[in-house]
Amino acid sequence: MEKLVEDKFVELLQKTKEDIMSSLLSESKEFEAIVDDMDPKDLADLAADDIDKKTLEALNQKDLRKLRLIDSALSRAKNGRYGLCMRCGTKIPEERLEAIPYALMCIDCRSMEERKLR
Repeated sequence: MEKLVEDKFVELLQKTKEDIMSSLLSESKEFEAIVDDMDPKDLADLAADDIDKKTLEALNQKDLRKLRLIDSALSRAKNGRYGLCMRCGTKIPEERLEAIPYALMCIDCRSMEERKLR
């Protein structure tokens, strides 16, 4: 991959990582403030709060997974392996990297992986 193109993707990955980190910190502070301000409630309210907590935790898990993928992509960039499929070693098309800059696999290998998981 051309160095200029790779640098563009590395910059995009770093920006995405910063956005996720600030979002997680913001959500965490908001979540803590909500919990601190809670008054004793009846069971229905507590159940609704529990659902909200689980939803927030699920969103955070999704963001944390994305952060790990971004860190992995940045590591591959440092090692000269960014943009190469982790499974077959072929070059991942730029269009795919523009859509998912932390993609681990080319479309063919990812499709095979998804079929196996069904």
